[in-house]
Amino acid sequence: MPWMVVDGKSTTVSLLLTSREKKSLGRNYFNTFLWRPALKSAGVPDLRENGCHALRHFFASTALHEGETIKAVSEYLGHADPGFTLRTYTHLMEGSSERTKRAIDAAFLGKSSNDDDPESDEEDHEAPR
Repeated sequence: MPWMVVDGKSTTVSLLLTSREKKSLGRNYFNTFLWRPALKSAGVPDLRENGCHALRHFFASTALHEGETIKAVSEYLGHADPGFTLRTYTHLMEGSSERTKRAIDAAFLGKSSNDDDPESDEEDHEAPR
């Protein structure tokens, strides 16, 4: 798999979880023999929203929240079409309008939008005059 960047040089890494044969675990095995028993042991209901697929959504939403591109997340998830990824996860990009406002404000003020306080998402920004 590529390391550090989507189209980076392929790199072999040690897997966190492997089969007895030291190969990657199939999702059906992981879900049936590891994930569901862990849910039961933790007292978490074995519902779809707590399923192993939730880890995939957690990864995607966290990556997008931290500023990863739709194209990169799409490739990481193995989606053939970044449009599918966008349609699936666009609701998780709530803060994007505030980031856009800060970026435009910063451009007019001649500074980097990264100079702004990241906690100020809810503040009203006046357009420069």
